[in-house]
Amino acid sequence: MECRQCHTDVDRPGDYCLVCDTANCDAVVAVFERDAATLTMFDDETVVGETTITTVPEMDDTHDDRATVVELRNFAGRVADEIRRKRPETVFAAGERDPLRETRKQLHYEFYRVPDETPVETVRNRRGESALAVVDIPPREKIGGSHSTIIGDRAGRNAISIVADHPHIKKIIPGPIDAGGTGSQSSLRAKITRADHNGNVRMLLRDGSSVQENRLVTTAPDLEMGERVRSDLNEALEDAELK
Repeated sequence: MECRQCHTDVDRPGDYCLVCDTANCDAVVAVFERDAATLTMFDDETVVGETTITTVPEMDDTHDDRATVVELRNFAGRVADEIRRKRPETVFAAGERDPLRETRKQLHYEFYRVPDETPVETVRNRRGESALAVVDIPPREKIGGSHSTIIGDRAGRNAISIVADHPHIKKIIPGPIDAGGTGSQSSLRAKITRADHNGNVRMLLRDGSSVQENRLVTTAPDLEMGERVRSDLNEALEDAELK
């Protein structure tokens, strides 16, 4: 493949050109299986290339968990390295959760889940839509309102931190705590509710019999785009085993 700017040959499809400092793709779709990841590179709505990275999962009879963890980390590292070669603006991902989560940990790009059934087609359709505004505010500065207590101790703070770190969240307004329920004694659970017509959502935190509803102000202009943010947030909470 040639660089679209200076026509220098780049080693792999979608690679960033180091000769003229030009990106040759602006988004990567990573579809994970347990033993392979297929990366599809986009420039606007056009697919500019595809590559597959494979691994051999540890399946030995000794049930060596440490070897499995190392193999998974190395697999995710190879996928992350391949994505870094592209320097995309955004990464979309679908498929097996374990390698997806591990890859996400190793990258510092906007990283969004898309449906497992049609990930590439979903992203292609999104490319023609206007992008949501990104909020460049430190997460701790997004939290405000008259209530400051968050239920669930460390787990509750972790859930709030995950939401505050999302680039399309402008403000988090913690709500009052309802401690009069009859919930179970299970660990804290978090859930993002359906978006309203302005694109804003709410996060329900439930810790035993206590429930707290927190308002999340997003950059989404309407319900449809708000639902996209809701899906991203719920995926992030599920990845953190909080949903």
